Amino acid sequence: MSDYWIRASEIGDYLYCQRSWWLKRSRGIAPQNVRELEQGTQHHRQHGQRVQQSLWLRRAAFVLIFVVVAFMTYSLMNGGGDKELGN
Repeated sequence: MSDYWIRASEIGDYLYCQRSWWLKRSRGIAPQNVRELEQGTQHHRQHGQRVQQSLWLRRAAFVLIFVVVAFMTYSLMNGGGDKELGN
């Protein structure tokens, strides 16, 4: 049994172009568009960072909504500010 593992990226390579996958795996021939591949990798990294940032902002928004609703509920339960001060 071979100790070589097939990675998910290799499956994607195979599905995209079987010949390219075979050339890389069996012949060790590197792709000629290395610069474009690096740009794509950088683009995906930046996109992943934006997705993570949006998830944290979404969580912060839910916390803020909860705090506002809790404050409004507390305020309504304690007279809602209808009491006059000093009289």
